[in-house]
Amino acid sequence: MSSTELPSVPPTSVLPKAIAVRVAEGERLRSARLPGVTLAIRSRPPAREGLEPALYVHGLGGSSQNWSALMALLDGVVASEAVDLPGFGDSPPPDDGNYSITAHARAVIRHLDAADRGPVHLFGNSLGGAVSTRVAAVRPDLVRTLTLVSPALPELRVQRTAVPTGLVGLPGVAALFSRFTREWTAEQRVRGVTALCYGDPGRVSPEAFRHAVEELERRLQLPYFWDALTRSTRGLLSAYTLGGQHGLWRQAERILAPTLLVYGGRDQLVGFRMAQRAARSFRDSRLLTLPDAGHVAMMEYPETVATAVRELLAETATTTETAGG
Repeated sequence: MSSTELPSVPPTSVLPKAIAVRVAEGERLRSARLPGVTLAIRSRPPAREGLEPALYVHGLGGSSQNWSALMALLDGVVASEAVDLPGFGDSPPPDDGNYSITAHARAVIRHLDAADRGPVHLFGNSLGGAVSTRVAAVRPDLVRTLTLVSPALPELRVQRTAVPTGLVGLPGVAALFSRFTREWTAEQRVRGVTALCYGDPGRVSPEAFRHAVEELERRLQLPYFWDALTRSTRGLLSAYTLGGQHGLWRQAERILAPTLLVYGGRDQLVGFRMAQRAARSFRDSRLLTLPDAGHVAMMEYPETVATAVRELLAETATTTETAGG
């Protein structure tokens, strides 16, 4: 696809300053300037010295805030950082306008290399799951364990409920949808996203809903909002067509890091049937299935996911000590 099919985006230096990004109690937000990208990094000060580092990668249209609940529950277990991928959250667009899976993975790798935090316990949801899969495959030295929540890996038969999201990647569709929904309020949009991503939207507290509306209102002011969403969707769909050594499933088969796979039975975007294929593909995997969860189990059932992560890390630590002894 030609980059001229999408409207041009002003340089980041002249973008208007939006309202401040929300930072929850106990969190910090900083900016990391790297070659070709500037990344916003959300973190929690380590509860004690010596904790192993963790990095969290959000899904399509999300941000590092998607991990806040899980990060808080893992205080004292890992030293947590969550990244805003280029063009999402508080991160500006990449300098080259590249939103492919490879480019997102490269941004994550550059951050880890620059921060010298690896190997990390790497977490990914949806798009972030595909990105994390690629990172773990091409840079195994950076990944201690891998936790994937509804990873967006290729499906032969995509669920009908996921089709509209995929259509956003087609030329002109995002602009058309933007015009069609111009009169929609941020509250209406958040209700739609919540209904799509949660198994039970009723689990979203009024406070969390209000914060989501405020965040969307902020992001809708950004002139690159639709461009980042469209190009990232297109990048994900393009990754689905890759075969050979660059195919995501082939890369999954090469990953040696202990892997926790989390799938929701009410996921409308990633087929629940993909759980078994993933469990077979990742060599050292554990599968957690949550029948009532949707696409963002770490937000809907953070306590359950946190318990599974603690078990993974405890098992990994025991295995490492045994091997070392």
